[in-house]
Amino acid sequence: MPEQRWRGYIYIGSRNMVAMFMALLVFKVQRPRSLLQLRNLVPTPGISFPIQEKLLRVRLCRCFIGMCGGERYSAKMKFMKLGSKSDSFQTDGNNMRYVAAELATDIIVNVGGIKFYLHKFPLLSKSGQLQKLVTTANGENSDEVDISDIPGGPSAFEICAKFCYGMTVTINAYNVVATRCAAEYLGMHETIEKGNLIYKIDVFLSSSIFRSWKDSIIVLQTTRSLLPLSEELEVISHCIDAIAAKACVDVSKVDWSYSYNRKNLPQENGTGSNLNGLRNRSVPKDWWVEDLCELEIGLYKRVVTTIRTKAILSDEVIGEALKAYAYRRLPGFSKGMIQSGQAAKYRSTVDIIVWLLPAERGSVTCSFLLKLLKAAIYADFGDTTKGQLIKKIGQQLEEASVNDLLIRAGEGENMMYDVDSVKKMVEEFLMRDQIAEIESQEGHEVQEIRKPGILSDASKLMVAKLIDGYLAEIAKDPNLPLLKFIELAEMVSGISRPAHDALYRAVDMYLKGHPGISKGERKRICKLMDCKKLSVDACMHAMQNDRLPLRVVVQVLFFEQVRAAASSGSSTPDLPKSIRDLNNGSQRSSRSTTANTEEDWDAVASAEELKALKEEVASLRLANGRNGVDKAVSNKLKGMLKSKKIFTKLWSSKGEKGENSGSDSSESPGSANIEEAKSTPSRNRRHSVS
Repeated sequence: MPEQRWRGYIYIGSRNMVAMFMALLVFKVQRPRSLLQLRNLVPTPGISFPIQEKLLRVRLCRCFIGMCGGERYSAKMKFMKLGSKSDSFQTDGNNMRYVAAELATDIIVNVGGIKFYLHKFPLLSKSGQLQKLVTTANGENSDEVDISDIPGGPSAFEICAKFCYGMTVTINAYNVVATRCAAEYLGMHETIEKGNLIYKIDVFLSSSIFRSWKDSIIVLQTTRSLLPLSEELEVISHCIDAIAAKACVDVSKVDWSYSYNRKNLPQENGTGSNLNGLRNRSVPKDWWVEDLCELEIGLYKRVVTTIRTKAILSDEVIGEALKAYAYRRLPGFSKGMIQSGQAAKYRSTVDIIVWLLPAERGSVTCSFLLKLLKAAIYADFGDTTKGQLIKKIGQQLEEASVNDLLIRAGEGENMMYDVDSVKKMVEEFLMRDQIAEIESQEGHEVQEIRKPGILSDASKLMVAKLIDGYLAEIAKDPNLPLLKFIELAEMVSGISRPAHDALYRAVDMYLKGHPGISKGERKRICKLMDCKKLSVDACMHAMQNDRLPLRVVVQVLFFEQVRAAASSGSSTPDLPKSIRDLNNGSQRSSRSTTANTEEDWDAVASAEELKALKEEVASLRLANGRNGVDKAVSNKLKGMLKSKKIFTKLWSSKGEKGENSGSDSSESPGSANIEEAKSTPSRNRRHSVS
């Protein structure tokens, strides 16, 4: 081969032999016929061989060393170097750039207020747009063109201009899109000159950038400022496809760097190493979620949507990605608070996150859904978005905590918390317990088929306890209407739970926070709890609680005596008939009625009476602790209770049709003043919550 056909040499280190050989294959440079021949050219760690200028310039070979060099697991950014001449662009002030050369400049290119003093020949030989502008220009300013609307601005044009001069320029993930758009604007196509800038950038993108995980994300971020041209050139779509493809790859094939700071990754046992000397490691399924958090919400939506359409990753992984994005991009989201001036940002971001939520139940945690709902309420979302969230929350309400449910009411509300939303969640939860009836194909018999979301007893119990705790918290709100409290409590009244201590605490908290409620309201709220299901500690507290109606206190006393007697193996103690009637009345079905008077509920026990009742229970427990039941204690209790005139006021005899009226507080044991009131039949029933 004639010597004059070769212009330069390039040195290749031993590490980059394979990479360089592949580059030569791609660009059809005259090359050794095999890797063995390439390696045997010289016995040194590196080799030198000539490059044919006609097919590929030295600077393009250097670019492939930059692209392909480095370790397989290297986190270094890919880059491409073009040109071989030194950079002779100089600055004169802030608004002038020129090329230092012996030949005088003959064209002025105005880009965004910056004037470039350049030469026509190198520019026009590679730019079709500049050819048109110079050809059509006339008059005194025929040598000056204005391209202030060029994508990427002065910096992108300068890279293109240096390429025209053959000067060294570096293309990387941060400037490749701007340079590509600027080259498109300038018309630097292959039809103008072979090996033009557009072709080389496209090769760099497809062979390097789109094969790199982090470079693809960086490039995608830079496309926003270059719309709509970056979209028309399909750079955005190619980036999204590349990112989605890598996110869906099998974790065993993930051999590139990524960000994962949420927890330490488990190391596999053994000391084996891979090709680049790194230990094998366990890659989590959601390895990619943190890197995508760098994307703007619009691009993030497109990437996640593309990932979901591939139907490779589970809904749980998608849910984890959405959770990570919300925590990263929404200030105060983890605390359920919106910073001032952030409502608009929250509105757009939360709306898209809700739209991206997988339909599968459990794909995201209930706590995360409740935080989204809080953000939707604070940012004043429409009912549609809030309704979607409430429905999803209701499907997994048993996972929530009391703090999660404490949603602040919106502006203009008197109440402290949004109770209506919680009621809707409970409704959605209870709807899962429906039973569908279908007709058997063989026997045409009606069968009961449980839906996949059927509730277990454990889930029901968890929700009942959750609502009991929630009621205790919202009961502190002085503006909470009694009706809302009772409605929410009654929604879970059909769920059997072993103890009503939490419900008793909620009722007591409401009575404490609302001392001015009427007698009827006091009676109604106390009907929510079942005294038989109070623990010993709750009973002891109730017997000292002067906020409870006396009838509730007496019921507590009765069941405590029964429990104390049963613990020693003896029968129920001989109690006054009025107390026995009270117990029997509380256990009757909803079909039966009682003749209890309003005063049965309205009377409030005095401190002396509560103390006496407590002492009797304590003495009974002390006797039981000695492995026996003292009959005298029961008789004493019976006599003490019969001696109290209050029971004359509370319970009339079986055949008596009139009823007595009581004061707001019960009488002392020595009081015998009983006023007669107009006889009004009472239909009060004792509602037992089981």
